[in-house]
Amino acid sequence: MDGEETIGPTAADGVGPSGPATTGAPGGRVGAGKRRRVLRWGLGALALLLLPLLTVETALWFDYTGDPAPGTRTRHQDALWLGHAWVDGRKGEKDVEALAGRLRTTGIRDLYVHSGPLEHDGTLPDSAYPRARWLIAAVHRELPGVRVQAWLGDKLATESPDGLRLERPATRAAILASTRRILAAGFEGAHFDLEPLHSGDRDYLALLDNLHTLTRAHDALLSVAAHQIDPLPAFHSLWGTTTGHPKWWSQRYFGQVARRVDQIAVMSYDTMQPLASLYGGYVAEQTSLALEVTPDTTHLLMGLPFYHENRVGHRARAETVPAAVRGVRLGLSRTDAGRARFGVALYVDFAATEADWRAYREDWAG
Repeated sequence: MDGEETIGPTAADGVGPSGPATTGAPGGRVGAGKRRRVLRWGLGALALLLLPLLTVETALWFDYTGDPAPGTRTRHQDALWLGHAWVDGRKGEKDVEALAGRLRTTGIRDLYVHSGPLEHDGTLPDSAYPRARWLIAAVHRELPGVRVQAWLGDKLATESPDGLRLERPATRAAILASTRRILAAGFEGAHFDLEPLHSGDRDYLALLDNLHTLTRAHDALLSVAAHQIDPLPAFHSLWGTTTGHPKWWSQRYFGQVARRVDQIAVMSYDTMQPLASLYGGYVAEQTSLALEVTPDTTHLLMGLPFYHENRVGHRARAETVPAAVRGVRLGLSRTDAGRARFGVALYVDFAATEADWRAYREDWAG
């Protein structure tokens, strides 16, 4: 008990200084044995958890091997996400001329210009995009054939009490009204990025049905930024139960979304991969999974990381443009090398470096 000296075995007992005397009290042997058993059980459990992870990472490394098929390069159907400065007055004529000079020798066909965000009730004031008409006219003058779409997004109230609620009919109706207004302003399409959007959300599908009816009537495009697809069957359910944030969509749900839009751009970054080879293999797998369920009538784009951050889920040294492009080409080669409605989408203009643009031009735009 506290304050008493523990008396253990001595040399008189025939035990030397390197023997059992080091266990201390008579119960020390039992305690040490229990600790060893607990440690063995812990290591065994850790091995069981790490084995599937190591198996997946090995598969991703393997997916990054091989050579892309000839011709798996731009179909001149690529897209670029542009920041809000293009419609709020911060950008001018010289900026458009510089952008045009950069894009003329690439495969960029669509510009997704940030024109929101939506209010949590689905409304969007005209003051959010005061220079839209000027930008659209300037792009058409400098880059004939390039389309300008309004990039609209908001945080959903799927994982917090604050945010946009798609389950409310009034909110969905307001989003439709906001879309009518941006099309009336001259945008040639509406590009939606609503996050975090959980796999299986039926309210989102209902919204897309109504939006597509609207955009068709205006001879405009409907496009969406899409979550990644489950790397393993039902992985989004397991991850969601564990973390409260089901990051991925099921492949089936991805297909349901793809059938309701004209363009679907996979946000194939923020993948939690530590190495460029593993990230490239991940993108190759995502490309194949998306191609398998995207109809030929829908334009599929794979996102490229034109930004450089180090945070949870994203390592700049791993998620590079060269690794992403190689992954895209490998996935395309293995799944549907001749797919016409296919491209890459570059995220985002204001964070891109010259190295990003050079890798895109050399490895993809060719």
